[in-house]
Amino acid sequence: MSQKMNEQKIDYEYTIQTEEFKSLVKRKHRFTTPYVIFFFLVFFTLPVLTSYTSLLEIRAIGWMTWTWIYSFSIFVMVWVLTSIYMNKAKEFDKDVEEIIKKHIVK
Repeated sequence: MSQKMNEQKIDYEYTIQTEEFKSLVKRKHRFTTPYVIFFFLVFFTLPVLTSYTSLLEIRAIGWMTWTWIYSFSIFVMVWVLTSIYMNKAKEFDKDVEEIIKKHIVK
């Protein structure tokens, strides 16, 4: 946000009540919810599979078992999801800037 915008007053109480702000929040939730659900499913599947099955104990490559591959893939997943979110967040930030510009108290 620019320094000039920081010096001006914004009626945040009014701004959060506007339809465009509510729409932005809904779009953000619609975007993030599937990723959060996917992340938790993948993340919590590892302890379930290692505790209650022997499926991941099978050797995949040499001495390495599927547990190691699955665990490493979680790190890759986090990087990918973070990159996706960071790119989308730039769009959300632009929308926020526009909303704030419209509601600067003069």
